[in-house]
Amino acid sequence: MTEKRMYWRFLILCLLYFFMNFTFAQKVNTVVLDAGHGGHDTGALGKNSREKDITLSVVLKLRDYIIDNMEGVKVILTRDDDNFVELYRRAHIANENKADLFISVHCNSTRSSSVYGVETFVMGLHKSDANLAVAKAENAAILLEDDYVEKYDGFDPNSPEGNIFFSMMQNAFLDRSLGFAGNVQHELADNLHKYNRGVKQAGFLVLYKTAMPSVLIETGFICNPNDEKFLLSQKGQDQTAEAIFKAFRNYKNQVEKKTPFTGNSDSLVRRTIKEEPSNSTIEKKPEPSKTSSEKASSEKVAYRVQFATFPESISTDSQQFKGIENVKMYFHSGSYKYTSGDCSDFESALVLRKVLVAKGYKDAFIVAFKGDNRITNEEAKRLTGKK
Repeated sequence: MTEKRMYWRFLILCLLYFFMNFTFAQKVNTVVLDAGHGGHDTGALGKNSREKDITLSVVLKLRDYIIDNMEGVKVILTRDDDNFVELYRRAHIANENKADLFISVHCNSTRSSSVYGVETFVMGLHKSDANLAVAKAENAAILLEDDYVEKYDGFDPNSPEGNIFFSMMQNAFLDRSLGFAGNVQHELADNLHKYNRGVKQAGFLVLYKTAMPSVLIETGFICNPNDEKFLLSQKGQDQTAEAIFKAFRNYKNQVEKKTPFTGNSDSLVRRTIKEEPSNSTIEKKPEPSKTSSEKASSEKVAYRVQFATFPESISTDSQQFKGIENVKMYFHSGSYKYTSGDCSDFESALVLRKVLVAKGYKDAFIVAFKGDNRITNEEAKRLTGKK
């Protein structure tokens, strides 16, 4: 019986979404802001923090940024205090107010305190076990609701099949969701210099029920001391809210003026269909070929600080690198070389080099990459147009 209900519900939604494609709003006048968790649902727990508190603070600041700077935009909150709001109700609030965009704000957590960075999810198929794990953790909140079996058509938050089914429901809005998600990652990662974990797809229930472009933002890992410290601070919360606001402002302009989304929108789509890279992956320079060269020409330039070289490979998670952020390894000239950071400009790399020198790596120096290919610093400056 449950399977039949899900089947017919799916067909009806598909027809509705097909119709919506022809009447897609060209204005972004109403946005719903969703502070994840709340009340007896604390969300993830850090050493000194609770996810529900951080998300509410960020959302309230984000609301103020929009109201103060964007006249005519209606802002609706799913919660403005420490209340428990069911996942289906959050989506219903957005639907009944005919929202043009739904933004759900969360904090991430894993068993490892070494994981860090920001990532933004849209509704879709799970592209890795890590993506599925995040979705399961957030979806498990329905177990705190009354009659959740009926409300979610028998959905089991621990079932991969159940999660994958719901990923089919957001296709009508996927392009715009990806466009906004790309803006968010640009602002949080590139402008705030947070480690960019990418735009991903997963079956979040809070996104599945929404009838508009929707994203779920994981603003950092509160299991990581540095991420937690940043998100607990007023400055960190304010900067996070401001970054999301800028992403929203850009998105509104892009939709209403029909301009392209963030320049690397094509790469964002590709990023959703490949496995999440492991920190221990060896970054080998690909064999020269026409295809590799063409691909490399579209990849961004980044500066890293090389601080160690070994004849044999060592895991980037090794205790030997404790306290060093964003450790990457690449093979070059017969040796395994280790770098820190992924800076968009040379000046930021200089600051990072000073940090590593202070940690005892006195021979640390700056190296440049175009995608996964190491290039000279002179070429990097030429490509970025900076001297």
